[in-house]
Amino acid sequence: MLAAERGAAANTLAAYRRDLEGAEAEIGSLVAADGAALARLSHAWSVLAPSSLARKSSALRQCFGFLVDEGWRADDPSAALPRARSRRPLPRILSHAEVEALFARAEEEAAGDRREAVRLLTLLELLYGSGLRATELVSLPLAAVPRDAPFLNVTGKGGQQRMVPVGSRARAALSRWTALRGEGGRMLFPSRGESGHLTRVRLFQLLRELAGRAGLDPEKVSPHVLRHAFATHLLEGGADLRVLQTLLGHADIATTQIYTHVDSARLVALVNARHPLAVRPARG
Repeated sequence: MLAAERGAAANTLAAYRRDLEGAEAEIGSLVAADGAALARLSHAWSVLAPSSLARKSSALRQCFGFLVDEGWRADDPSAALPRARSRRPLPRILSHAEVEALFARAEEEAAGDRREAVRLLTLLELLYGSGLRATELVSLPLAAVPRDAPFLNVTGKGGQQRMVPVGSRARAALSRWTALRGEGGRMLFPSRGESGHLTRVRLFQLLRELAGRAGLDPEKVSPHVLRHAFATHLLEGGADLRVLQTLLGHADIATTQIYTHVDSARLVALVNARHPLAVRPARG
């Protein structure tokens, strides 16, 4: 149902499978589980972070709804599932200086046209310059890079297609990389592994290794942190939230609004400088 009706991505399907199989390992068949069995999950899941608990409970609630709809169960016991009160965490980001340090090191290493170094610089340019998700980036086919238009054709979550602008720096890096990647294969970042392209895990490792060489804390750097930095720094520069939603491929504007916290100082300064009351002297 998730794949056929909702168009869920492979990573989403794998995550749901892990959550459902983990629950069955604790309480037995979900088709036969009752409220008392689900209540026992509170103890089994007591060590989980609130976000993980919320995700697992959500997976089971959807599963029980499906079982009822299909006639496999007459009742829905999901009211007994543990619930987590969690606030959405603010995204981790990098400062402008930290991003500059990453790029300075990557550009220095790629100066001699060493294949691996140019590939890493290209990956970095697309993560920070275009805000791609890790999966979107590593799975880009070579055909996604048009010859003339400054855009990438990206397939995001749920198979949704979108056009992502590519800046002049990233286009230059892409040109260098496509000249060095060699012939054969349909992927932009090919690999000899089973997937046919660079894996998300390897991308994560490459970035952390680069961070260490750049004098940064490797724990602070990941593909998603660079995506957060892309969004945050665009907002700081005055980008419209709806435009940012489109660039990031968010289905809901509420997901994009998480980035507005970083721009609070600029918004306060804007109100103080532009609001009519700001230019009127206060009365004692």
